Amino acid sequence: MAIVDDEKTLQEELSISILLADRVVKLVQDSESSKQECIDLAERVENLSQMLRSAARVAATTQSLYERPVRRIVADVAKNLDRALTLVRKRKHNGVLRQVFAITTTADFRKVANLLESSIGDLRWLLSIFDSDGANLSLPPIASNDPILSWVWSYIATIQMGQLKERVDAANELASLARDNERNKKIIVDEGGVSPLLKLLKEGSSPDAQIAAATALFNIATDEERVVYIIDAQGIPMIVKVLGDSPMKVQVSVVKLVSRMAELDPVAKEEFARENVTRPLVSLMSMDTVLDDPKIQSGKTSIHSIVQIKKELSVKPTNNHNTHLSLSTSSSFSSHGGGHHYRKEREVELPDVKLKLKVVCAEALWKLSKDSLSNSRKITETKGMICLAKIIEKEEGELQLNCLMTVMEIAAVAESNPDLRRAAFKTTAPAAKAVMDQLLRVVKEETNPALQIPAIKAIGCLARTFPARETRIIGPLVSHLSDKNADVATEAAIALEKFVCMENFNCVEHSKAIIEYGGVPPMMSLLRADGPAQMHSLVLLCYLALHVGNSKALEQARALNALEAARSFVAQHPDLRDLYAKANHHLTLYQAGAHPHRP
Repeated sequence: MAIVDDEKTLQEELSISILLADRVVKLVQDSESSKQECIDLAERVENLSQMLRSAARVAATTQSLYERPVRRIVADVAKNLDRALTLVRKRKHNGVLRQVFAITTTADFRKVANLLESSIGDLRWLLSIFDSDGANLSLPPIASNDPILSWVWSYIATIQMGQLKERVDAANELASLARDNERNKKIIVDEGGVSPLLKLLKEGSSPDAQIAAATALFNIATDEERVVYIIDAQGIPMIVKVLGDSPMKVQVSVVKLVSRMAELDPVAKEEFARENVTRPLVSLMSMDTVLDDPKIQSGKTSIHSIVQIKKELSVKPTNNHNTHLSLSTSSSFSSHGGGHHYRKEREVELPDVKLKLKVVCAEALWKLSKDSLSNSRKITETKGMICLAKIIEKEEGELQLNCLMTVMEIAAVAESNPDLRRAAFKTTAPAAKAVMDQLLRVVKEETNPALQIPAIKAIGCLARTFPARETRIIGPLVSHLSDKNADVATEAAIALEKFVCMENFNCVEHSKAIIEYGGVPPMMSLLRADGPAQMHSLVLLCYLALHVGNSKALEQARALNALEAARSFVAQHPDLRDLYAKANHHLTLYQAGAHPHRP
């Protein structure tokens, strides 16, 4: 393919080709001894000249012209016209060497004639996609070796310039092509397909059009590089705006796109945070859910608790001018002040559609909050925490799981950010207490490891928020040290490890609580397992040895012997050596004479 000079306007590109064609025709006409082959060549060039002028008229009169195929084809036409000009000039000036050139120029004329015929075919196809109402699936010569290219050109041109029905069909075709393979995705992006799809999504001309556009973008955005294309095309503000005020079926498709982009690209995650996308997501997820009465199971509600509830349900000001959040749980919400347009439609929407929307909103919040302080903070500064707690309590299946995963990711961010931990998970705050109650309920009552594991992880991440007197957390974690599921048991050990590590101010009190709840026997059993379970149970044992080395339970469980037996394992893990040495030394002080052990 010819390289196009992007600095020239399309009209300039077309003008250059038209002038070239005119020069070829004039040169043939001025030649006194033009042979038939020159005349045939001139006829083809004249045909091209007329088509180029038609293309120039289309370019001048068409709004939002899709230029990519025009530039590619016109550049190729210009190259072939230049060859024709060189050949005709050569024929005119060869003079006395005419017989010498006769054999070569006959072959050259045939070759250039074929190239010009290809250019005629390309221009005929180009004009047809601008004249027709729908996509043209015929194959221009320029794309004979790559039919996907011409299809993509045709579909994008239709999306950008066609009638509504044809635009929807073309967007669906692009979505299908993008779903097929990675190469198709790359062609669609390289040929400028992202911006027309975003425009179709933003226009809101019909729900079908928006769904088709969102689905195509979803199928394209399967790696970080292509997500960046959507960001660079100013896609994120458009996506958030559509999310705020669209029919539910459209919102489902748009939320899926948000989720995928957030999962693949950290930059997208932060751009979504700047646009405050968590706000409409929380509101949509909370529709039909009463959020103004978080359960407080601690007896009478004090005036301080009432104030806290009001704080949790009010909006904290941020630097984003879009952060106002209505406490209404109706779905008439919009991130940009609209949202009332589809209220009636939403009120009569099918329950399955409502549930699907809640599920994908919860998943998007999960992906957005992972490793993102800004998104995690925005969720916790709204009604998000209470909403998550309510759904974990009342719902089941995928919706419940996605909400648990969201809480887990927020807790993981809070683990390394003291400000967020204090603001969002203060144990006396109603929203935080509601979340913690549900995490504990899942740990104690659920039997599905897929639900238990994120709940256990979240509690472990928040280990530093619990005061020494808060012992109700330890018991349920200890009970899972003997869980039949190895992953659950391992996560319980990791969580308890965070309660008794040196960074935890209450590590000694928590260590005593683990002993009191009978944590030593299952911990010793877990120590004999393989893989991560062995690693984390050994770390847990080391911390217990340091904090409560004089414990009778450790002595009865022959903890010192167990530490000695783990020496070869520790030798393979250098990061454990220092902790292991201190624990072994400390436990020896208390239990050296209690029973024989290896020297």
